Amino acid sequence: MMTGSGKEALQKYVMISMNEVDTFIKRLDIESIEAVKQLIIDAEKNKNRVHVTGIGKPGHVAGYIAALLSSTGTAAYELDGTEAVHGSSGQVAAGDVVIVISNSGETNELRVTVNALKNNGAKIIAVTGNKESWLARQGDATLFAGVTQEGDALNKPPRTSILTEIIVLQCLSVLLQYEKNLDVKQYVKWHPAGAIGKSICEGM
Repeated sequence: MMTGSGKEALQKYVMISMNEVDTFIKRLDIESIEAVKQLIIDAEKNKNRVHVTGIGKPGHVAGYIAALLSSTGTAAYELDGTEAVHGSSGQVAAGDVVIVISNSGETNELRVTVNALKNNGAKIIAVTGNKESWLARQGDATLFAGVTQEGDALNKPPRTSILTEIIVLQCLSVLLQYEKNLDVKQYVKWHPAGAIGKSICEGM
């Protein structure tokens, strides 16, 4: 049975997160997302690829976003943020776009990775909660994904900031999907199995 203090902590977290996300959405920079979309479209026209990376928790977001983009018309590849400086950056060619996710934009390990990617000739899309961060300054374009509170007493474990990182990159995926004119027939080719594929096939 949940204690009174536990219930209070959960209610506080949900309230803070809802308020933070609501504020973030109201201030969403659509022009920046449009600019990133165009940068990706231009790279694809030149036969370049899209990669997504991050260190720690944002690294897990990177895996999801790479999969989401790939399933909605924009082939994307997850790049392990740590392994990138141990040879994996070889998957990134000059002109490729790398979406780099970091709330602080100051993570030391990420600096080495970003420098290696830039040396490879990659274009960097910074996704960060700090517009003045090192990462933001390195980006060819920046998507802001900041919050003031993570939702708990420590205000350190990434919770609400992860939500805003996901939201801004989901918005990017929507713009790219519409740019590609993805229809249900193409979508089902990429989802022939599972509940999604079954629901589409039954409706066709």
